[in-house]
Amino acid sequence: MSEPQLVYKSKINKIRGFALSLIFIGIAVMYGGILTKKIPWLMVTFFTIGVLFVILSTVVYFWIGLLSTKAIPIICPSCEKPTKMLGRVDACMHCKQPLTLDKELEGKEFDEKYNTRKYRRQSEEQRKQ
Repeated sequence: MSEPQLVYKSKINKIRGFALSLIFIGIAVMYGGILTKKIPWLMVTFFTIGVLFVILSTVVYFWIGLLSTKAIPIICPSCEKPTKMLGRVDACMHCKQPLTLDKELEGKEFDEKYNTRKYRRQSEEQRKQ
């Protein structure tokens, strides 16, 4: 048997997927409001919560749009398509290839912990010693 192949997702695509799920959750909650139309206060509550989910999704989409403008555009070495990188390590938006622009991380196993501040502080301390 072959080992299971790990599939990485681009940070931008993860956040966009989260925002899309918020929209569907909001619509499902509002649909629950339609099912409870005989109890007016419950229907209004469901509709309000559903609208809040949709508004939260809009905020998340706006936020990821701002982050996307700050992302570094690169060409993926595997699929040769343009993609964007957030942080020290990320995955290609098209082929899911792990990517890094940090020379210290080239050849290392892909791990999202490389993007955390804690890991950066530890690696800087190790370099100083």
